[in-house]
Amino acid sequence: MQFLLQPVWALKNNLLFSHQSTGGLPNRWPPGVRDSHVFPGAAASLEGCLAREKSMGVLYRWFGRPWLRVQDSENAHKRSLKILKFTASNPLGRFMLRAIYKPKRDLPVKVFGTTYNHPFGLAAGMDKNADALRGWQALGLAFVEIGGVTMLQQDGNPRPRMFRADKSQALVNRMGFNNEGSEAISEKLGRFKHRNGGLNVPLWVNLGKSKLTPIAEAHVDYATSLQRLWTYADVFVVNVSSPNTPQLRTLQNDDHLVRILNACHEANVACAEQEGTSVKPVLVKIAPDLDEHQLSTVVHTAKANGASGIVVSNTTVARPDPHHPKETAIFAQQGGMSGQPVKERSTELIRQVRSIAGPDWPIVGVGGVASAGDAWEKINAGATLIQAYSGFVFEGPALTKDVVHGLHRRLASRQLHSVADAVGKGFQD
Repeated sequence: MQFLLQPVWALKNNLLFSHQSTGGLPNRWPPGVRDSHVFPGAAASLEGCLAREKSMGVLYRWFGRPWLRVQDSENAHKRSLKILKFTASNPLGRFMLRAIYKPKRDLPVKVFGTTYNHPFGLAAGMDKNADALRGWQALGLAFVEIGGVTMLQQDGNPRPRMFRADKSQALVNRMGFNNEGSEAISEKLGRFKHRNGGLNVPLWVNLGKSKLTPIAEAHVDYATSLQRLWTYADVFVVNVSSPNTPQLRTLQNDDHLVRILNACHEANVACAEQEGTSVKPVLVKIAPDLDEHQLSTVVHTAKANGASGIVVSNTTVARPDPHHPKETAIFAQQGGMSGQPVKERSTELIRQVRSIAGPDWPIVGVGGVASAGDAWEKINAGATLIQAYSGFVFEGPALTKDVVHGLHRRLASRQLHSVADAVGKGFQD
């Protein structure tokens, strides 16, 4: 995560009202600005107008990105996470975050037995150790995914291991599931719940395999972490698709995946019976590098063995041509690439999974989401919920509001009543 939290102001002469013609207004903002908070029709309210100069996304592009470009990617990530945690550590800071960044619209989505405020959440990898939970909640995300969390504490791969290609809006990382381990994170979540009463939005936990755990014992690793974290998580995501742990992607193969899902199901049922409540949803996160046969096999195996849905997709080991010669060295780095280069492949996989799995199995779309238009494409391809990681790096903390308000505008313009009405329908932007 690499973004800055900045104050908001507006120039009175730059207010654009929804019923006002734009023909005579000068273009005073950068051409790269994406979706903004414009609403259709004659919305006679404060939300029916737009101050483009007020957009946090604009400020981030002007000031945040240049500052981040002179920093090491991983150090910038850590500093930004600390800033968010500190800002959200007191009532005034949380109030400011909500006032500036939280969406003013709800787009309810009912899935996994819960009603989400809207379809947009935080992807795994951004807050591996659950350090800034109150901050993410204050930014208005509908759900927060921590991790990947492994059974054992591990430091991950040697540094440098995170690289940023700004012109291509891409990240390459080979972090290697660096995290505090499921036992320590469970204790941290217990303290958080005791002090703060838990989150007001669903908490997802991404489960990975410890590097020291043999492939043959992977199911024990996943199930142990699930059991340790069960009390505090609302949804679990079985990550068998990170390219940065040796042989991990082989766990997408039929026999391994069945063994992992069965072990997680047994742990899930045992915890639910002990607490006298229902089991938690368990999803599978897949790689974007699967061919059609592999994809069909994974989908059928996951669905037949109790997975409540699927996350499409993780980072890719494929490499497009860089947008600038200076980025060639970054693209040549070993690891998984995320951001804009993976967007189209992820969206196409969502479309294929929807065709394979049918209309009702939930799909969580992630990969290259940096605007409402990107989210809209994935929803229309078949995604029920949407997540972002790299998008926050390149667009800043206003991304949530931009996405939710942009989706609201698109639904209203087509007279659709809910996000569910657009899932898999193929509407063009």
